[in-house]
Amino acid sequence: MHSIYSISLFLITAVLTYALPANLEITRSYVTRDQFILPFKNPTYYPKCLFHGTNPPNPVPTGPLHRIDNYLKSKHFPRPWSNPDTSHPGVQEAIKSINWDYVPCFSPRNQNEVYDHTYDDGPLVPLSEDDLWAEPRFYDFLARLNQKATLFCEFYSTVYDYRLTDYSLILDVGSNVVAYPEAVLRGLKSGHTLCAHSWSHPAMTSLTNEDIVAQLYWSIRAIKEAAGVTTRCWRPPFGDIDDRVRAIAHQMGLSTILWDTDSYDWRLPSIANDYAGTETMDIVDARFQSWIDRRKSGKYIKNGHIVLEHETSNVTVVVAEKWLPLLQKNFDVKTVHECAPQLPSPYWEH
Repeated sequence: MHSIYSISLFLITAVLTYALPANLEITRSYVTRDQFILPFKNPTYYPKCLFHGTNPPNPVPTGPLHRIDNYLKSKHFPRPWSNPDTSHPGVQEAIKSINWDYVPCFSPRNQNEVYDHTYDDGPLVPLSEDDLWAEPRFYDFLARLNQKATLFCEFYSTVYDYRLTDYSLILDVGSNVVAYPEAVLRGLKSGHTLCAHSWSHPAMTSLTNEDIVAQLYWSIRAIKEAAGVTTRCWRPPFGDIDDRVRAIAHQMGLSTILWDTDSYDWRLPSIANDYAGTETMDIVDARFQSWIDRRKSGKYIKNGHIVLEHETSNVTVVVAEKWLPLLQKNFDVKTVHECAPQLPSPYWEH
């Protein structure tokens, strides 16, 4: 009998459980003061964009991605990997839409308290015209396996949601959306779910309220302009979140999805970490094998894990290409929203 394995491509993550894992948070947007803060409409502070639908064609597209000049007008977006300007009219409109009575009055955290790692994720942008590892390689790999994923936009991640009968795939995406919008649209047309991540991958609890709004605004807007859908799900960089960040994301219509187990594939030496990684492939392989062994031995019956994995380089893509077919033999793999039907739909558009 298969267990649930949920993939998220910025991070590959897995959960095996009857109920939602404790770290899969469900939040929503636009307030009703007499009850709870719940979303009820698509925000109006994003531009209108061409809607490509949400149902993938059959068969899903594969093969080379053809770059389209001026597909997204990058000059209209903040500088990649920078902190967006909070004075932008769209950001200001988003700030004004939030009921700050529902946002805790926390001071931004000193970022140096916790994090000593930096890394970036996909979509894996080609470094040359004949780059064999960039998208659509990974999308084509998922298509060959008939596998759907959830994509968090700014980086790609894979969430393995180990449950008793299902497996869910998640992918992460962000600033890179503007650099490679064709890959994001291909992800949508391949049946994957697009979620937000941030604009420049900061520790969100270290930001001011206005900066948090700007990070989410531009991440959501980039996805919308690339793929025509307004996402309702996100993952904070580093999993860094508190009630202040959560409340702001909540009022911007976003469900928060985290993980509880790390594959540490990001520690493998690669171009993504300037070859300074300290993990070996044998150690990473052993982690994946242990999940499968525990499943075969009868573990992961009631409780499971969301496992973090990345699409940051050829090295992490190799890990995914090696282990996903083996995981499929032991887990049913589905998107996060299939594994967690109590989540609101992934997009405002239908």
